[in-house]
Amino acid sequence: MLDRVTIGKFSELSGYTEGAIRQKIQEGVWHKNEVLFQAPDNRVLIGIGGYEAWVDKSYTEVSGRRLRVQ
Repeated sequence: MLDRVTIGKFSELSGYTEGAIRQKIQEGVWHKNEVLFQAPDNRVLIGIGGYEAWVDKSYTEVSGRRLRVQ
């Protein structure tokens, strides 16, 4: 399985819209070489592992609690 995928594929996998992904990139929420990567052909890729680390970091540093889904 690939660790880095295109914005379109990441949108399918994560449920984020492509616009929301591009906004996180533009606003600097996702950092280059952590979540965001640029391929040699200049295509932007999202690192699945980096995204998961960002989610875990957000959980521990920002909210301190998990969402409950009913």
